[in-house]
Amino acid sequence: MWQGDTGERVNGESDGSSKASVMVRGFEECWTEEDRDKHDDGERDRHDADEHEHDHDHDAGEDEGDENREGEDADADDDADDDEDDDDDGEQDDERGEEQGANVAQAGGWQRGDEDRDEDREGDGGDDDGEQDEERGEERGANAPQEGGRQRGDDDNEGHDDEEQDVEQDDEDEEDEEEEESERFASRDGEIEWSSTTYHPHRPGPRRRRRAEYEEDEEQQLDDGDDGNDQDQDQDQDQDQRDRDQDERHDQDERQQQDPARRATAPQSPVPTEYAATRVRDILSAFELFVTRHIQEIVVTATNIEGLRKCGNGWKLMDATDLRGYIGLLLLAGVYRSRNEALESLWHEESGRAIFRATMPLKRFHAFSRLLRFDDRETRAARRAADKLAAIRDVWDAWVRRLPRLYNPGPDVTVDEQLVPFRGRCSFRQYMPSKPARYGLKSWVACDAASSYAWNMQMYTGKSASGGPERNLGARVVLDVTKGLRGPRNVTCDNFFTSYELARRLLIERRLTVVGTMRKNKPELPRALLNTKGRALFSSRFAFTPTVTLVSYVPKRHKNVLLLSTLHTGKARVRATRDAKPDIILHYNSTKGAVDNLDKLVGTYSCRRKTTRWPLAVFHNILDVSAYNAFVLWRELRPQWMRGKLYRRRVFLEQLGRALVTPLIERRSRLPRTISM
Repeated sequence: MWQGDTGERVNGESDGSSKASVMVRGFEECWTEEDRDKHDDGERDRHDADEHEHDHDHDAGEDEGDENREGEDADADDDADDDEDDDDDGEQDDERGEEQGANVAQAGGWQRGDEDRDEDREGDGGDDDGEQDEERGEERGANAPQEGGRQRGDDDNEGHDDEEQDVEQDDEDEEDEEEEESERFASRDGEIEWSSTTYHPHRPGPRRRRRAEYEEDEEQQLDDGDDGNDQDQDQDQDQDQRDRDQDERHDQDERQQQDPARRATAPQSPVPTEYAATRVRDILSAFELFVTRHIQEIVVTATNIEGLRKCGNGWKLMDATDLRGYIGLLLLAGVYRSRNEALESLWHEESGRAIFRATMPLKRFHAFSRLLRFDDRETRAARRAADKLAAIRDVWDAWVRRLPRLYNPGPDVTVDEQLVPFRGRCSFRQYMPSKPARYGLKSWVACDAASSYAWNMQMYTGKSASGGPERNLGARVVLDVTKGLRGPRNVTCDNFFTSYELARRLLIERRLTVVGTMRKNKPELPRALLNTKGRALFSSRFAFTPTVTLVSYVPKRHKNVLLLSTLHTGKARVRATRDAKPDIILHYNSTKGAVDNLDKLVGTYSCRRKTTRWPLAVFHNILDVSAYNAFVLWRELRPQWMRGKLYRRRVFLEQLGRALVTPLIERRSRLPRTISM
């Protein structure tokens, strides 16, 4: 309550606002005595009514909103009682002024009344609140263990829920990432679906394994509280362990098949077979493992038949020693780089080489070269109707069968074509402008990529007897020349041979992987990898199936090369250099040149002579390849022989030629006068 003109609160209350006191004094000065009487009568009536309503509301115990109004009326009643006490002291006018000031400053009074009511309620209900707090404390103390158990259980459940949500979130994130990064495109024939990311539908990935491990842990925790399910739990755990072991074995087999460094079952380096190792005693024995006595007998028999037919009784029969001497002279002519030199100069008394004159006369050498045959000419016509290679078929087949028997190739094998130079008449002569000779006889060769050992060969005789072109010739050739070869090994070939179907068959049937270039007209290629528009220089684009990887690399602007691989089925790996070549291209470049290297080595010391008969040209190539393969066997079995010498192959061929001609020289009863042995 305000008192007089001081603007201070009575009964120890806090100071009022000075603005309210000024307003009270202003109103008292403006009012007349009659106005004050009327106002006081109205205030008393309202006060009596409010007091009656307050008593009624307090007994009835109304809601909180009514209690607030009741508190405000109670404060007004207390102020009125204080004013009556002041009337006894004779200060009625000041009391009216204070009441009027309190009504005028009603806005400020409402707020102060709220604060007073809060203090009153706190004072009155303090004991009740204390008792209630004690009761609540006892209840919390009694329920603490139970609530603690529930809380720990809730925490565990929340932990499992959080872990499950994390796993699900990881799965969703990885799936979203795969959906964002993965791009699907079909081949042009619509039979193959390629993906821009590698995938293994039959192998569980990290997400599936993490999900399986989480489910296993969850089942383990649930089964810990239930002893009745121990047997089922053990069975489930055993089954899960078997599944995990099977997955690990599957992953290990797949890694060994895909990663060259993990192919433990494949030989680390090419080696001669045990059969060859036990039969190679010297250089001549190594050569005769290829040009066997059986092959020599075929040639000697066919040559004598032709000699008797041509020369009659004037023909001196050839034997194996004569044939070996003739072959030795051919090899020596190749060693001396005299294959294109006239024979007269080789047998010349002054400028020629003595070993030629010592072995046989020049006339007999001419006769052998002219009459050398490999089959019976009388029966050739019937055989040639079904076989274009009938003139040398027996010798060729017997020689080719020896090649894989004597050598085990390494982890990489190269399949390519070889061209034997020949410009004579032949129904299956080929024109290949990319080869140095351009015209010749083509053969398919499977070589070891490291040593260039000719492991298998097949002559190409042109179109079939029906006259139509052969479909899928490249795939058929690779399947033929790799027959008997078992993986895990890799076959490298060029775009003439490589196809998706070939890669699939070799992988399934023989466990052989394939790395090779692809022609852009293959129907299994997706169009997305053929387009070079907008492609950056040295960029690579990959496509995958579960077993095959395809890469499109841009080495030049607006030009790309395509390679297929069943060896590189992991991530798309690219070398960190300026040209950024993929690993597939690096592997192809390191293994593609085995057959070309064989051609170069054979051509360096070739025994080929000019001839118009294609069977003789084939026989010369047999001698060249046999001499090189024999050198590979000798080098592998005698690694210390002339180690580090760059000319050891020339020495090997020279020693081989001399070993072949020596028996014939020793058999001659009289040597030429210019020969001093």
